[in-house]
Amino acid sequence: MIDKSDQSTGLQHPKLTLRQLSIFVAMVRTGTTHAAAAQISRSQSAASAALAELEEALGASLFDRVGRRLVLNANGRALLAPAQAMLEQAGDIQSLFNSERGAHIRVAASFTIGEYLLPPRIAAWSQAWPKSLIQMRVGNTKEVIESVAELGVDLGFVEGPQTHAEVVIHPWLEDELVIVAAPGHPLTERVVARRQLDEAHWVLREADSGTRKVADEWLLNNLRQVNVAMELGSTEAIKRVVACGDGIAFLSGHAAEQSLKDGRLAIVRTDLPKARRRLGVVVHRRKQQGQAVLDFIRHCGAQIAG
Repeated sequence: MIDKSDQSTGLQHPKLTLRQLSIFVAMVRTGTTHAAAAQISRSQSAASAALAELEEALGASLFDRVGRRLVLNANGRALLAPAQAMLEQAGDIQSLFNSERGAHIRVAASFTIGEYLLPPRIAAWSQAWPKSLIQMRVGNTKEVIESVAELGVDLGFVEGPQTHAEVVIHPWLEDELVIVAAPGHPLTERVVARRQLDEAHWVLREADSGTRKVADEWLLNNLRQVNVAMELGSTEAIKRVVACGDGIAFLSGHAAEQSLKDGRLAIVRTDLPKARRRLGVVVHRRKQQGQAVLDFIRHCGAQIAG
């Protein structure tokens, strides 16, 4: 029997519920029905029933059953972005009637940004919205982009030029890379020639680092040879090694700023072109961002379309 009110307005009652979508997203994040049920405070049988209802409403399976495991299939991957967006929008509606934003925002950041640029911004956000939980994971640029592409986080902040078919990178801040050495190092006493940089011992980040990619491009364009003495996976480790050794490093100006002020590092001056790069904000191409995420991005000094 057709409801006449539906026929006159052209509207249909949706078969999907937010509860079903929240259980689906929880299953994707946790990997098991049991863990998903615990995350959203439901029994395992209720979670399994909700998933079955969702698949029936859609007329498609969302996971492949491999033994006892649920593996997200192509249908599930297609649903994940709009499901997360719908849940975030529901949260935004609730926040309209709540004076204190309580959004949960998941962020991934490359090392320089996560260690030096985002912490003060997150602290200021938390002071303004104490009920808003910010979760941040830190990795290299490739890992951050993959986390956004796979919808493991809501947004990312990167320093490298890499990209991915599933993401869009919006411009954020400018960063200048600087050459640094220990105070008293011979190369800090005058403007150095290219030959001296050719002969120096360089301490650089690992290959997948955004800083390393910019450093490699600059070094290859401006030096005849590069003597890489060490590759380290942490900017802090590089600063410590350089501060007590004879190596020199190519670091983000943001990362080196405090150590230069404290006198733990010194600038190596050259007459070669400066190395500048644009830091970026990464969002999923197919996911509509919730208002809390957009507000956090603006809080950090960037602007993207909703």
